[in-house]
Amino acid sequence: MTNSGSATVSLFGRILLSAIFILSGFSKLFMFHSIAGMLSGKGFPLATLAAAVAIAIELLGGLAILAGFHAKLTAWIVFLYLIPTTLTFHNFWTMQGMMRMDNQIHFLKNLAIMGGLLLLASNGAGRYSLDASSDRGSISGQAARATEAP
Repeated sequence: MTNSGSATVSLFGRILLSAIFILSGFSKLFMFHSIAGMLSGKGFPLATLAAAVAIAIELLGGLAILAGFHAKLTAWIVFLYLIPTTLTFHNFWTMQGMMRMDNQIHFLKNLAIMGGLLLLASNGAGRYSLDASSDRGSISGQAARATEAP
Protein backbone atom coordinates (compact mmCIF):
# COMPACT_ATOMS: atom_id res chain seq x y z
CA MET A 1 0.00 0.00 0.00
CA THR A 2 1.28 3.47 -0.87
CA ASN A 3 1.69 5.82 2.06
CA SER A 4 0.34 9.35 1.82
CA GLY A 5 3.86 10.83 1.66
CA SER A 6 4.81 8.99 -1.50
CA ALA A 7 1.33 9.59 -2.92
CA THR A 8 1.84 13.33 -2.41
CA VAL A 9 5.30 13.15 -3.99
CA SER A 10 3.78 11.36 -7.01
CA LEU A 11 1.14 14.09 -7.33
CA PHE A 12 3.72 16.88 -7.20
CA GLY A 13 5.92 14.98 -9.64
CA ARG A 14 3.03 14.77 -12.10
CA ILE A 15 2.30 18.48 -11.67
CA LEU A 16 5.92 19.39 -12.41
CA LEU A 17 6.25 16.91 -15.28
CA SER A 18 3.01 18.01 -16.93
CA ALA A 19 3.64 21.77 -16.75
CA ILE A 20 6.08 21.92 -19.66
CA PHE A 21 3.72 19.99 -21.95
CA ILE A 22 0.59 21.96 -21.02
CA LEU A 23 2.31 25.33 -21.45
CA SER A 24 4.05 24.29 -24.66
CA GLY A 25 0.82 22.83 -26.07
CA PHE A 26 -1.11 26.05 -25.38
CA SER A 27 1.70 28.10 -26.87
CA LYS A 28 1.70 25.98 -30.04
CA LEU A 29 -2.10 26.20 -30.23
CA PHE A 30 -2.02 29.99 -30.32
CA MET A 31 0.86 30.00 -32.84
CA PHE A 32 -0.52 27.16 -34.93
CA HIS A 33 0.28 28.60 -38.38
CA SER A 34 3.80 29.59 -37.33
CA ILE A 35 4.43 26.11 -35.94
CA ALA A 36 3.11 24.47 -39.11
CA GLY A 37 5.33 26.77 -41.20
CA MET A 38 8.38 25.93 -39.08
CA LEU A 39 7.66 22.19 -39.45
CA SER A 40 7.29 22.63 -43.19
CA GLY A 41 10.64 24.44 -43.25
CA LYS A 42 12.21 21.46 -41.44
CA GLY A 43 10.92 19.19 -44.21
CA PHE A 44 8.03 17.59 -42.32
CA PRO A 45 5.44 16.09 -44.66
CA LEU A 46 1.89 17.14 -43.83
CA ALA A 47 3.22 19.92 -41.61
CA THR A 48 -0.25 21.17 -40.64
CA LEU A 49 -1.25 17.69 -39.49
CA ALA A 50 2.09 17.28 -37.70
CA ALA A 51 1.50 20.56 -35.85
CA ALA A 52 -1.98 19.42 -34.80
CA VAL A 53 -0.61 16.08 -33.57
CA ALA A 54 2.15 17.85 -31.62
CA ILE A 55 -0.41 20.13 -29.97
CA ALA A 56 -2.69 17.20 -29.13
CA ILE A 57 0.12 15.15 -27.62
CA GLU A 58 1.53 18.03 -25.61
CA LEU A 59 -1.72 19.56 -24.42
CA LEU A 60 -3.87 16.47 -23.94
CA GLY A 61 -0.91 14.38 -22.80
CA GLY A 62 0.11 17.04 -20.30
CA LEU A 63 -3.43 17.31 -18.93
CA ALA A 64 -3.73 13.50 -18.71
CA ILE A 65 -0.42 13.28 -16.83
CA LEU A 66 -1.55 16.07 -14.51
CA ALA A 67 -4.83 14.30 -13.74
CA GLY A 68 -3.27 10.84 -13.67
CA PHE A 69 -5.64 9.65 -16.39
CA HIS A 70 -4.33 6.57 -18.21
CA ALA A 71 -0.98 7.79 -16.94
CA LYS A 72 1.10 4.76 -17.94
CA LEU A 73 -0.12 4.78 -21.54
CA THR A 74 0.10 8.57 -21.77
CA ALA A 75 3.65 8.56 -20.43
CA TRP A 76 4.66 6.08 -23.16
CA ILE A 77 3.00 8.17 -25.87
CA VAL A 78 4.69 11.38 -24.75
CA PHE A 79 8.01 9.53 -24.31
CA LEU A 80 7.85 8.21 -27.89
CA TYR A 81 6.85 11.68 -29.16
CA LEU A 82 9.94 13.19 -27.51
CA ILE A 83 12.37 10.90 -29.33
CA PRO A 84 12.01 12.40 -32.83
CA THR A 85 11.26 15.84 -31.37
CA THR A 86 14.52 15.87 -29.41
CA LEU A 87 16.61 14.49 -32.27
CA THR A 88 15.10 16.88 -34.83
CA PHE A 89 14.96 20.14 -32.91
CA HIS A 90 17.89 19.85 -30.49
CA ASN A 91 20.55 18.28 -32.72
CA PHE A 92 23.32 20.23 -31.01
CA TRP A 93 26.02 18.11 -32.66
CA THR A 94 25.39 19.98 -35.93
CA MET A 95 25.81 23.43 -34.33
CA GLN A 96 28.57 25.70 -33.09
CA GLY A 97 29.04 28.18 -30.28
CA MET A 98 26.14 29.35 -28.16
CA MET A 99 23.54 27.58 -30.32
CA ARG A 100 25.34 24.30 -29.66
CA MET A 101 25.44 24.91 -25.90
CA ASP A 102 21.80 26.03 -25.77
CA ASN A 103 20.55 23.06 -27.76
CA GLN A 104 22.69 20.62 -25.79
CA ILE A 105 20.99 21.86 -22.62
CA HIS A 106 17.55 21.40 -24.24
CA PHE A 107 18.58 17.94 -25.47
CA LEU A 108 19.65 16.91 -21.97
CA LYS A 109 16.51 18.49 -20.46
CA ASN A 110 14.41 16.36 -22.79
CA LEU A 111 16.37 13.26 -21.76
CA ALA A 112 15.64 14.07 -18.11
CA ILE A 113 11.94 14.54 -18.90
CA MET A 114 11.98 11.23 -20.77
CA GLY A 115 13.42 9.61 -17.63
CA GLY A 116 10.55 11.01 -15.59
CA LEU A 117 8.07 9.72 -18.16
CA LEU A 118 9.60 6.24 -17.96
CA LEU A 119 9.24 6.31 -14.16
CA LEU A 120 5.59 7.32 -14.57
CA ALA A 121 5.05 4.59 -17.17
CA SER A 122 6.59 2.04 -14.82
CA ASN A 123 5.12 3.10 -11.48
CA GLY A 124 1.79 4.67 -12.43
CA ALA A 125 0.21 7.90 -11.29
CA GLY A 126 -0.14 7.19 -7.59
CA ARG A 127 -3.00 7.40 -5.15
CA TYR A 128 -4.09 10.97 -5.96
CA SER A 129 -5.06 10.36 -9.59
CA LEU A 130 -7.99 9.49 -11.78
CA ASP A 131 -6.37 6.12 -12.42
CA ALA A 132 -6.43 5.32 -8.69
CA SER A 133 -10.02 6.59 -8.40
CA SER A 134 -11.18 4.25 -11.13
CA ASP A 135 -9.21 1.36 -9.57
CA ARG A 136 -10.92 1.92 -6.21
CA GLY A 137 -14.29 1.32 -7.83
CA SER A 138 -13.30 -1.67 -9.94
CA ILE A 139 -13.54 -5.31 -8.95
CA SER A 140 -9.83 -5.89 -9.66
CA GLY A 141 -8.87 -2.85 -7.58
CA GLN A 142 -10.97 -4.10 -4.66
CA ALA A 143 -9.42 -7.57 -4.95
CA ALA A 144 -5.90 -6.12 -5.01
CA ARG A 145 -6.58 -4.07 -1.88
CA ALA A 146 -8.07 -7.09 -0.12
CA THR A 147 -4.79 -8.98 -0.59
CA GLU A 148 -2.56 -6.12 0.62
CA ALA A 149 -1.02 -6.35 4.05
CA PRO A 150 -2.27 -3.75 6.55
